Amino acid sequence: MSTRPDSLFASDNTAGLCPEALAALIAVNFGSAPSYGSDPTTARAQDLFRQIFETDCETFFVFNGTAANALALSALCQRHQSVLCHEVAHIDTDECGAPEFFTGGSKLLPLPGPAAKLTPTTVASALTRGHGVHFPKPGALSLTQSTEHGTLYAPTEIRALADLAHAHGLSVHLDGARFANACAASALAGHSPADLTWRAGVDVLCFGGTKNGLLSAEAVVFFNPALARDFAYRVKQTGQLASKQRFASAQWCALLESGAWLGHAAHANTQAQKLAAALRLLPGVTLLCEPQVNAVFAQLPSAAAAALHAQGWHFYPFIGEHGYRLMCSWATTDADLTRFLADLNSALNGTL
Repeated sequence: MSTRPDSLFASDNTAGLCPEALAALIAVNFGSAPSYGSDPTTARAQDLFRQIFETDCETFFVFNGTAANALALSALCQRHQSVLCHEVAHIDTDECGAPEFFTGGSKLLPLPGPAAKLTPTTVASALTRGHGVHFPKPGALSLTQSTEHGTLYAPTEIRALADLAHAHGLSVHLDGARFANACAASALAGHSPADLTWRAGVDVLCFGGTKNGLLSAEAVVFFNPALARDFAYRVKQTGQLASKQRFASAQWCALLESGAWLGHAAHANTQAQKLAAALRLLPGVTLLCEPQVNAVFAQLPSAAAAALHAQGWHFYPFIGEHGYRLMCSWATTDADLTRFLADLNSALNGTL
């Protein structure tokens, strides 16, 4: 029995740095440069975000996605307000109360919705909950793109939700930990990053870099400049201001200038499609939803899952009983898929 730890499919966080990011770190590591983001590399990265989104957005950099989401929401909400989100949203299930902490007490209100997506009907019903000052006043709507179940909001769906939110005085936050994967998939339908964000009514986007091969490099992009007022102070106060910011900024420059941010995301999406196609052919394995980005959700027999875990494969239970999430990344190879599928076949046959 193998005891090797193998986290290839546990998360897209488990992959190493993409080659462009690693090369950028080495290239920028010479001489001296102004600190705390006053360097020319950071200015270039911020201008590249304006080009990608085709608008004059304001971009700030932080170390991780939890801080990005929590800080963004702190700019949208006062502490007596609430944040409407899906019941499986990462901000509610996986961020240890950081949004409540950073906002000073804003309450998260998780809502149901099919395929991990919110609908205008559900959001509208939440806007009338409570009575007066006895219930936290809604201040923000948080969406996730792509969602925690690997699904996508179409621009028209985002627009409908954003219009409803804005009509009731709410700002719109987009958790984009896997926004690159969403863009790569949406590009096939002719949708641009701008179509998925400010053109659809998004006020602030947390653009994930970590899951696409970067190191400690997340971006908070404001499309509504009024909401970005004093945000730099929030970044500093919460310990998220890098003294050597050029190292994170250089990674963004490398990916955005070369187009690798989309290329790597498209590769991860393609590998997920290959994995899903192979899983469909295996007896006893059921796909729980059609993969749209780089996540595959499958129901496996409990004995087979246990055998894979014993073999050293690491992946998480996620949807329902015996439902598991298998993530592909920029680094997932065909050989990785072949090795995993061979072990899964053996596990299903009881020979692993």
